[in-house]
Amino acid sequence: MQALSRRFIPTLVAVSAFALPLAAWSSYSELTLQPESRLWVDGTSTLRKWTCRANDVNAVIDGAPNAVAQVAAGEKGVRAVRVRVQSEKMECGNGTMNEHMKKALKVEANPTIEFTLSGYDVSKSADGVTGTLTGTLNLGGVQKTVAIPAVATSDAGVLHVTGAYPLKMTEYDLKPPKLMLGRIKVGETVTVRFDLLLKS
Repeated sequence: MQALSRRFIPTLVAVSAFALPLAAWSSYSELTLQPESRLWVDGTSTLRKWTCRANDVNAVIDGAPNAVAQVAAGEKGVRAVRVRVQSEKMECGNGTMNEHMKKALKVEANPTIEFTLSGYDVSKSADGVTGTLTGTLNLGGVQKTVAIPAVATSDAGVLHVTGAYPLKMTEYDLKPPKLMLGRIKVGETVTVRFDLLLKS
């Protein structure tokens, strides 16, 4: 009987050690990106400023059942984030600009732009909840580690996350578009902006 106990107890401990993380993981649920969410790119050219909207954004965000309340309190309620943008469906408000932007983004070879979260920090102050999202950005076939500042608020169970990130196109081997036989040149630095609404 004692020999059986000596064999059973370590096995029970090992099973418990394996089961506890599984139980914690199973308590997570997906946050849904709401239709009002927006992601767009602001840029400049030798003629005027311009904006391209992302019309097809897919986000997979895993968080705790009370993730919205946790983040609003300055706690880590989210464990994983992956955002995909269909680059072919970027809309710049001008057919010619659309075609030049698609060419610059190498849409045929790289139809999606993707950000995958690797970690983040979050803190709460009198001004609200702020944080930095660290992860991998895959753009035009080039992957780079980025750190994106963000601000979060909550209202009626909806998490509102906003932020902006300056990006130099040439760092991703992308050539800024040129129009009118090169007389109009797009600036190589653009600003990616997001205004996301998430609900558990």
